[in-house]
Amino acid sequence: MIGLIIAIILFNLIAFKTNKRLTANQIVHIWAFTIAFQMLFDLIVEFKFHGYWYFYKGVDWKGLLAHTVLIPPVNMMFLNWFPFNKSIRQKITYLFFWVMGILMYETITLLPEPWGFFHYGWWKLWHAAIVDPVLLLILLGYYKWVCKLENQLLENPN
Repeated sequence: MIGLIIAIILFNLIAFKTNKRLTANQIVHIWAFTIAFQMLFDLIVEFKFHGYWYFYKGVDWKGLLAHTVLIPPVNMMFLNWFPFNKSIRQKITYLFFWVMGILMYETITLLPEPWGFFHYGWWKLWHAAIVDPVLLLILLGYYKWVCKLENQLLENPN
């Protein structure tokens, strides 16, 4: 539990202190999207197929923290620092390093309690290496859609 609390505090501090790009509206959208998307994904992989779990198998109060306030600030950081106006190569490199960082962090969460809080069933690190880039690209697509909607609203406020 100590590792989860440290990560939540650290990720939220960094995300909110370094944010230069995301508007309050975008933060709310990303936060809600992340929780909904993670819950949908975890409903299938964690709860139905027992691929992994936080703390204990099944629903528990401590796991709720990981589902609601751990990942949204990470997604904020990913989007805030994303090199939108750079080359495809730089974007791919950025994505690669984020996936590597996520995989390293996931490895740390596998430590025994009180530092670790994540457990594997049949899920392995290589599954995350394949799925994480797809999830980040979905997040990126969602963010671009929110920005497009905001721009349409600014152009035509009726």
